[in-house]
Amino acid sequence: MEKTVKDHIIDTLECLPDNGLKRFKDKLGETPFQGRKIAKKKLQKGGSVKVAGLLIGTFTIKQAVDITISVLKAISEAKLADELQRKTKHGTSEMSSEKSVPGERAQEAELQVEMKKTQVGQITHFAEDNRELPSSERTLDATPIIANPQDLDKPQGPADTSSVTSTGQGIQRMPVSRFLCTKLPPGEIKIGLVGSDTASLSWGSPDNMDGIPHSFKITYSSSDRSHQDSITALSNSTVISKLRPGTEYSLTVNTVLENGTQSMPASASVCTKTHLEDLLCKLGLENYFPGKITLSTVLEIGTESITDKPIQSLKKLPWCFLKRLMMVNVTARSTKCSATETDTDLALQDLDSVLELIGSNDDQDSNTINPLDLITALFLCSDSFLQQEMMLKMSMCQFAVPLLLPDCSTIQCTLMLWAMRDIVKKFRPHSLADPKGFVEDSIVSTAMPMISFVRLGDCSLSKSQILNQVLSNPQQYHDVFIHRNMECGDVTQRIANGLVDISWYLPCGNKNLDIFPEPVAVANLHGDLLSFQKQFSILCQTSSAVFIFFDSIAESECNLLSSAGNIKAQLFLVANFSNKTEKNINSLKDLASKLKLSGSQILFKKQQTNDADFVSKLRLTMKDIMENCQHKMTIEGMSIEAHELGIPVDEDCTECQNAKRSAAEITGRIDDVVQYKEDQLPLQGKLWKELAKIEKEECRLRKAGDKPIEEYKANLQREKQKLRQQQSSYDLSEAMQCFITAISNESKQEQSYFLKWMRMNLDVTARKKLSGLRDEYKEKSCKLSVNKEIIAALDQQILNSSLGIEHFMREMGQIYEAACYHPDYKKYCKQFQYLPSFGAELLLDGFPLELVDGDASNIPVRWVTDVLTKLHEKVQHKSRVLVVTVLGVQSTGKSTLLNTMFGVQFAVSSGRCTRGAFMLLIRVKEDLKEELKCDFILVIDTEGLKSPALAQLEDSYEHDNELATLVVGLSDITIINIAMENSTEMKDILQIVVHAFLRMKEVGKKPNCHFVHQNVGDVSAYDKNMRDRNKLLEQLNEMTQAASRMEKKGPNKKFTDIMEYDAENNNWYIPGLWHGNPPMAPVNTGYSETVYQFKKSLIELLKSCTDQKPPAQITEFLEWVESLWKAVKYENFIFSFRNSLVAEAYSNLCVEFNTWEWDFRKHMYTWLANAETRISNLCSSNYDDFMCSLTAEASSELAKQENEIQEKLANYYKKKNRNVHLVEKHREDFVNSIKSLRREIENSVKNKCETDIAIHKEMKKINAIREEYRATIERKVLCLIDECKKRKSPLSEEQLENEFETMWKQTVSELTFQGLKTRDIVSDTLNKLRINLGRQGSHVQKELSEVKHFNDCGQTHFTATEKHFDILHNQKINKKPGLLSMCKNTFKNTWKMFSGKPEKKEPENKATEMANKIIQTCQQFVSQRTSGSADYHDTYTRELLQMIDKELENEETLKTNAQFELDLKLHICGYAAREFQKMHEDFNEKNDPKKALEKCRPQYCSNFKDLYHEKDQCRKTAEEFTERCLKPAVREYINKALGIDIVDEILTGAESVKYSSRSFFQFSLLKQILDEDKFEIYVEYIRNYEKFVKVWISNHIVQKFSKDAKIGDLQVKRLETITKKIQAAIENAQKETAESQTMASFIQMICRNLDEDLVICRDELGTVLFLKNSNNKEFAQYLQVLVNELTGTLRAEFSQGCDVEKKLINLPFKPQDELFKRMFGCGMQCPFCKVPCEAGGQDHKEHHASVHRPQGLGRWRYLTNEKLTESVCTSDVFSERKFRSCDTQGKFHPYKDYRDIYPDWNIPPDPSIEASDYWKYVMTKFNKEFAVEYHAKPADIPEEWRNKTKEMAMKSLSKSFNVKT
Repeated sequence: MEKTVKDHIIDTLECLPDNGLKRFKDKLGETPFQGRKIAKKKLQKGGSVKVAGLLIGTFTIKQAVDITISVLKAISEAKLADELQRKTKHGTSEMSSEKSVPGERAQEAELQVEMKKTQVGQITHFAEDNRELPSSERTLDATPIIANPQDLDKPQGPADTSSVTSTGQGIQRMPVSRFLCTKLPPGEIKIGLVGSDTASLSWGSPDNMDGIPHSFKITYSSSDRSHQDSITALSNSTVISKLRPGTEYSLTVNTVLENGTQSMPASASVCTKTHLEDLLCKLGLENYFPGKITLSTVLEIGTESITDKPIQSLKKLPWCFLKRLMMVNVTARSTKCSATETDTDLALQDLDSVLELIGSNDDQDSNTINPLDLITALFLCSDSFLQQEMMLKMSMCQFAVPLLLPDCSTIQCTLMLWAMRDIVKKFRPHSLADPKGFVEDSIVSTAMPMISFVRLGDCSLSKSQILNQVLSNPQQYHDVFIHRNMECGDVTQRIANGLVDISWYLPCGNKNLDIFPEPVAVANLHGDLLSFQKQFSILCQTSSAVFIFFDSIAESECNLLSSAGNIKAQLFLVANFSNKTEKNINSLKDLASKLKLSGSQILFKKQQTNDADFVSKLRLTMKDIMENCQHKMTIEGMSIEAHELGIPVDEDCTECQNAKRSAAEITGRIDDVVQYKEDQLPLQGKLWKELAKIEKEECRLRKAGDKPIEEYKANLQREKQKLRQQQSSYDLSEAMQCFITAISNESKQEQSYFLKWMRMNLDVTARKKLSGLRDEYKEKSCKLSVNKEIIAALDQQILNSSLGIEHFMREMGQIYEAACYHPDYKKYCKQFQYLPSFGAELLLDGFPLELVDGDASNIPVRWVTDVLTKLHEKVQHKSRVLVVTVLGVQSTGKSTLLNTMFGVQFAVSSGRCTRGAFMLLIRVKEDLKEELKCDFILVIDTEGLKSPALAQLEDSYEHDNELATLVVGLSDITIINIAMENSTEMKDILQIVVHAFLRMKEVGKKPNCHFVHQNVGDVSAYDKNMRDRNKLLEQLNEMTQAASRMEKKGPNKKFTDIMEYDAENNNWYIPGLWHGNPPMAPVNTGYSETVYQFKKSLIELLKSCTDQKPPAQITEFLEWVESLWKAVKYENFIFSFRNSLVAEAYSNLCVEFNTWEWDFRKHMYTWLANAETRISNLCSSNYDDFMCSLTAEASSELAKQENEIQEKLANYYKKKNRNVHLVEKHREDFVNSIKSLRREIENSVKNKCETDIAIHKEMKKINAIREEYRATIERKVLCLIDECKKRKSPLSEEQLENEFETMWKQTVSELTFQGLKTRDIVSDTLNKLRINLGRQGSHVQKELSEVKHFNDCGQTHFTATEKHFDILHNQKINKKPGLLSMCKNTFKNTWKMFSGKPEKKEPENKATEMANKIIQTCQQFVSQRTSGSADYHDTYTRELLQMIDKELENEETLKTNAQFELDLKLHICGYAAREFQKMHEDFNEKNDPKKALEKCRPQYCSNFKDLYHEKDQCRKTAEEFTERCLKPAVREYINKALGIDIVDEILTGAESVKYSSRSFFQFSLLKQILDEDKFEIYVEYIRNYEKFVKVWISNHIVQKFSKDAKIGDLQVKRLETITKKIQAAIENAQKETAESQTMASFIQMICRNLDEDLVICRDELGTVLFLKNSNNKEFAQYLQVLVNELTGTLRAEFSQGCDVEKKLINLPFKPQDELFKRMFGCGMQCPFCKVPCEAGGQDHKEHHASVHRPQGLGRWRYLTNEKLTESVCTSDVFSERKFRSCDTQGKFHPYKDYRDIYPDWNIPPDPSIEASDYWKYVMTKFNKEFAVEYHAKPADIPEEWRNKTKEMAMKSLSKSFNVKT
């Protein structure tokens, strides 16, 4: 590629000698060209390539060459200059070629043209423009050019003296330059970026000017013409600088040729921004001015909240400042942006460059801003509430805060009174009488002297820095005020001049540490006082003294100061003369004289005086001022002076003043806080606390005593209703009327102002009231033993004297709750229905809402529910929340931690003592929502645990436990806050926390826990505390084990078993909050930074939480609040927890598991049916091999199915939806159920296969005998046919029959028939029983040996007697009284104390009942086995005995002896042996060979005659084969599958939900019973549940499949399937069978093709094939037609319907039994009320039921009066009552400890008082009928029960089973 001009310049520069390039750059940076030059800063870093690029980019190519040549000559490099000139001239023709570098062609073309120009600048031979003009343009071109009239008086540059020339052909020629410029002005002007003093603009290039040298002249003028100027630009864009801010300018642009000729101008106008507008634009705040940034916007959590990326632009700076400030980080004022390009490394430059760089006058980096400007801008752009928060955080950081905020756009300042109202300070002045007392007050209300500091003119002494030294201890220097030596403090202030910021010095009471003994305010005016006289005036009127700093005083300044009248403040002059000239001294004397200042009022800062001495002198002066000060001012008082001077106050807005009056109307009446609360907030007082106690008593029943439980609960209900009525009877108090009116204000701003005023006013009241109580408490505490009761009373009084805005919100909640429970709900509640909406709005606005009322230790559930529900609606259901909670000992900085972490506003004032828990919502920004998968973070702040102030209260420990359990249960992350380095001091709180976490683990929640150790400042704390961390973990493990024992749970060995905890990563060590001694200490940077790191870690952890389970909607959070709180109210938390979410999750899992289980069973049932078919069609005699093959195949199928279902279960738990984590503890139960299912099916399959093979083996022997007989007959018949055919004359039908009969009799007489051997099944059964009982003792063996037969066994009803129980038998032998009489005598007069006894539930009766149940089950088994046509097999007896053993194992609690087992088995085996014997004899009878042969006699005779007559037997054979073989086989095939199909149809059909889980099944049962509402049905359900369920399921199947011949549809479906297979088998047989083969071979081929599906009877097949032979093809055709006819016949038959009930009984697979097994479950019933267990799976660890019932329905009664017991076991198990039964051996046992007796049962409390309404309704309605049925007296029904209706019963049923109807 040929070289360009740029290449030539680079080559030339690289030829420079050492240091030559540097000299070239230096000279180039100093050399302007037409007013333009390259900045030195840009040249500093560049080599030859970069310098060449800058030249080409800044100038035209010709100019770049000319400048390079000029600079080379200037640095004595003429040789290189000449060489460059030669190369560029030589290469001009090449430089315009297509091969030149893109972007340079136009400039190089321009260079070519410029080099051809004449010296006068006139083009004489330029092809494009030297053309002859058409005649039509001649006149125009010849006309003199007149400028725009408005520009006639403007200078146009040098006159164009070029003349018009002639071509000699009558055509005049005009100079091209003149023609172009007049005809082609610049294009439209476009205004670019506009600043306060700059404006960028660009314009379109004139047409056809390529290659012609020109420039542009830009002229600008202000609107008042006070500022005019012009500049020249070489390109078509430029930047105009040094404009005036906020001024409108008119602009013109002219094209100018080198000879000065100008075109017509293009014009535009522009208005520069004010300094404020410009700065706001640079900061990206232009859309937020004025006051549009809200606090909620700042507090939103987004990605920038947790990232530490360096700030690259000013637009990020405000948000970074706010982020740091909200976290009280003292580095917030650092306003330096990270430059995109780092400055040149000075170390790599030579000295000249460094010095030049240092001495350059380049403007300051545009990426910097003065911190004061940033703060001023943010205050101007923030709303009032963000301003307040900023002030508060700045004061915590010990930053000076704005007192007078300037707005340079209006040249006005504002007194920031409102913004400072939230600042409350505590200090201890030396004048305080009590040396240990302190003053706590709002800073705006505290009167103190104010000393102001201002400057006059420019001052080299930084007064801000001097003030910082004045206010700081030497060992604790802090930059209170921003000064020039801070980072970016030297950046020119743009908008902050006129700002007055203020700080306070507050003493701590230590004379050695305090700089000033009393508080003092220090104000500092930024900027020259002469420019801000209003600020100066108010400072002079309100300050005790004003210090004026100056370097020199001009006469005008002196006159201005001396003319200021009515200055209340003392004036002090601080002179900083660099040299004391006579002029300076005289000016100072003159000013002092005019101001009448004494010598002490003039301070000199001499050059030789160091800062420390000067600061000491200044402090002494200030102390003297303070001591003699008579003028103390509050900031509130300053507002009066401000108004007089015309300075606005930020509180002046209408909304603020209205809100102030509204708040004062409420708080102004407070005198005695306790009395005020009783009068104005009555609903939350005694009534609410009493309600809370009653609600807990409803659950705990501690005070029931000897009262009937249900009656006691009904009384509690009445008391609650009475209290609610009392609440409703109160009229709305004046205070609450005002409060509700104010918060319902349409103006949101006024509403927010009101709440702020309320809080501040109440804080003031509380501080005043509590200070006196604290003093008294302190006085009495000196004599603790004497004043113990008084101290306890004072504790309570301090609590009662607490009054905050939360009390008004609490009252509002109680008003709403009382309205909701009012009898006339709709009418009464209507006037308050809007209250939850207000609560939701406040919560969305960042206002904390009380979750737990700490005073009453209760949750207003209805109020909280409706508020959060409204919130859910307001955010359009986008309310996913993640919950973060903090727990800890009181006063360990929990609220401060949350406030610092999230910038929120939980109360931290020591003026109030609030109990309970508060929740606050923080919005999540869109950029973080995707990662967190939530819309809000809900932060819960709790009161301190182990509060010393609450320790005197009796419920303190219980309250702590309740609170901890609740909030831990609600949390995704729990922060345990510990303000001590020594972990041994926190055992109490850890014990509470461990119990809470243990409880959560039991309900399926495993929260994440972080320990925050506060006040650990040492950098090595983490390593030093490693031993403590290990010790802490040991303690936590010990506590976990202890808690597990206390809570009666399994072995939780480690703390990490119950929660997510990593000792290394879950411990945070946070330094102390303050850096130094308060009140002058700023917040420790280490505290803020560590909390920030902790916050980032929490957010990352929350992200991982969402991966495990999706965040809950607020509605789901409410479910947890409600259910957890109910559970907390019951003391025995773990066993009482119920939650609709948990119930739903468990139900969903059961539904899924039941589906998987049926899939498993269906697959194996289908496989077994196929196996049975294959066994029946087995031809081989190698049965053992076949059995092994089947067993292996079955095991493979079982393993595959087990793995599939286990995988489904695992995948289900991997899903993070549907709250699957809540049922984690049930996973093991379902895993075990799968294993149990596999074992059950495996045993069943194995037994069935063994039995079928054994039966097939016997049948094969029988069939062999038959075959032998048939073959003999066949030979005889064939011989007979030959004989008959040899006769001369044909035989008639009668003769043939006679011949056949003769032959038959002779043949049969010759055969030796051996009948089937009859076995003695009874003896076999007895022998098997002996083997089964071989493990029992000698007594049983002896009795068994005496049993010779089963004749008498099982003939009568089985009854258990005392001999079946060792204890009772021994008592009888010893002649001791029986159990019942003994109990009656012992407890004759104590019935009131105890629950009751079951009617006739002695052990004998219970054992009898259990035995009859087992007998019934066994009889069903025997009936099923004997119902078929098969022979008996030994496995039947073995299965029967196994069944009895399993049932007896399940009833171990009865404590029966071996005699009972013997008698029961004899009874069952006796019955079974007789049935099995009959079955065997019937089989032998049916399958006797001789009888079977005789049965076939007519068929054989018919075949004999056909053969004789040589008839075609194709059709006949096809008909017989179809009728006698295929039809029965098809029927059997359909019947085998029909049972499975019926179950499948029910489980997948429209009503499948009834059978989806045991809970749904129970619900369906109970709903139907309630719909019928008949006593007989209820009794049957309660007393014979198993039978009832069986009948119900059978009836349901019959009813379902009797409609529209539904069962026929299933049969037809199967029929069509098998028909296709038969047709396919016929076709395949035709293909596979040769024509020469016999028909028998052909038919057998068809049978083999159907071996997998049909069982074709071999005997019938032999009969059909007897003496048959015909054409296979014709036979196949007949057979296909007949199969189709058979299908049609059967379809018609099935479509007609059938007796479904009869059909079900005859099916080999009985669907009713399968569904019963599925729905009946384990069959266990509640030991008290007999309600059935609903737990899913078979092998569950615990039994449970959704609805329990009054125990009287389970036949329990009271001891003395024989009345049925009305109490419900769900109430009793949480009462102090006792029970007794045979299971307790007649001893009374506490209901609370029922699990000692019934460890497998979990009986939770009623989730609500209505939970058992279903059975309460039933018992109330049929009380007398149940009494008659149970031979008892009617129960004493509580009055409340009589109000129960059928609708209420249905509602409670739906709620209990979590079914939405």
